[in-house]
Amino acid sequence: MPYADTLPKQRGFGETTRPDVWWLQPLVVFLGFFAFIVYSTWAAFQGVQDIKTGNCSYWFGGNGANYLSPFYSPEFWGTSPHAIFGAILPAWWPAWAPFSPAFLILWIPAGFRFTCYYYRGAYYKAFWADPINCAVGEPRKTFLGERSFPLIIQNVHRYFFYLAFLFIILLSHDAWKGMWFTDLTGAKHFGIGVGTIVLTLNAVFLALYTFGCHSLRHLIGGFLDSKSKAPTCAKSYNCVSCLNRKHMMWAWISLFWVGFADVYVRLCATGHLHDYSWHF
Repeated sequence: MPYADTLPKQRGFGETTRPDVWWLQPLVVFLGFFAFIVYSTWAAFQGVQDIKTGNCSYWFGGNGANYLSPFYSPEFWGTSPHAIFGAILPAWWPAWAPFSPAFLILWIPAGFRFTCYYYRGAYYKAFWADPINCAVGEPRKTFLGERSFPLIIQNVHRYFFYLAFLFIILLSHDAWKGMWFTDLTGAKHFGIGVGTIVLTLNAVFLALYTFGCHSLRHLIGGFLDSKSKAPTCAKSYNCVSCLNRKHMMWAWISLFWVGFADVYVRLCATGHLHDYSWHF
């Protein structure tokens, strides 16, 4: 009898003998991802209107505060005081294309998350049904593996990590700037506002997610055959591994919080929310 005849019949799409609600997890992941993608895209395009009108809905400076949305940091060209090169559009930007400061930088955190080892497993199920869940029939008939296009692009994750690491430094600097308030005389005073807390927690949550990255875990000690021969690498590896065990949790918390940080700054900037602060 040919070997192929002994293989079990391939399940049809969605076919399974599982008695639990197996579809709930991929559904929740789909809704969570989809909601964030829709909002972040909308928020990025608000910068187009800000450039045209000279307004700034992604930066709040009321009551002497200095809050910049993480969706727009670093800001190279824009209408906030954080803009490195001012509000004049770069000469190389096509005249026919809409411009937003967010367009220049959002591809980096998006690429880091898109190629993340946890996230790829989550959206493979939720968006591609590949597979939709364990022991559940999937729509595809063949699998080329991650060494073929398009999945081979996942290998750039380690390089996105280097850029994501720089973002942690930049967002931490933004949180530090949010701790200094300008009075009517132009003098700066240390203070804590609700926005300060929001931006600080954003940097912390993103750091916990980023520093638990599988790529960092390998880079810092996973390449060693015997970590005991390199005590410093071993301790660093264990530290990253500790964060890595909760990688899924920090991935979702940081994703939610970075969106919430943009919402908070935007509501304050548009006058829909009052930021409470205490100056020292």
